[in-house]
Amino acid sequence: MSEPRSRKSRLIDLSHVVEHGMVTYEGLPPPLISDYLSREESRRQYADGTEFQIGRIEMVANTGTYVDSPFHRYAGGQDISELDLASLADLEGIIVRADISRGRAISREVFAGKDVAGKAVLIATGWDVHWRTEQYFRGHPFLTRDAAEYLALSRAALVGIDSLNIDDTADGRRPVHSILLGAGISIVEHLCNLRELPDDSFRFFAVPVKVKGLGTFPVRAFGIVETQ
Repeated sequence: MSEPRSRKSRLIDLSHVVEHGMVTYEGLPPPLISDYLSREESRRQYADGTEFQIGRIEMVANTGTYVDSPFHRYAGGQDISELDLASLADLEGIIVRADISRGRAISREVFAGKDVAGKAVLIATGWDVHWRTEQYFRGHPFLTRDAAEYLALSRAALVGIDSLNIDDTADGRRPVHSILLGAGISIVEHLCNLRELPDDSFRFFAVPVKVKGLGTFPVRAFGIVETQ
């Protein structure tokens, strides 16, 4: 049994809010959020002074901050419902801060000297500041093939990025998705607030709803930083 966590810790939300009509990725439909049962309608069904709201959401799985499982890329890979909780929750985390002023492509050199084995490796580019703007979809930073190969060979537990896509969207081969998901390493895209995390010494969580037959689903990603 694990020891109880210190009460003096800070939770840092790393997820974007999912809102009606927002666009996560150009070409994909935005989420539609509405009442299935409104409070006004519910008053007819319950006792005086009692009301409820039941919401409805229609969306593609690639909405907001989400995790990709191997099934997203490979028909025989694990889907969202089959991912081990230990691969998504309470992971030791490490932040890799990429200087995108030197170029959009983030190669393996940025990981030099960093121990990524068994860790949630989160690439902080600062691109999340463009969320909900046209700039977010234009010229985003991404990992290169050699970076993905390095992370797979180094046995990272999970890889995340605060950008539109971990791959260069101009490359239809999607090498980073192919390599990481092929190695059983889940990917989290559209993270935010990574600047608020320390470079290491934090725990990372990104757990989706347990849905069968989907390769991707939104998560409430967050980090826990001990303050003592």
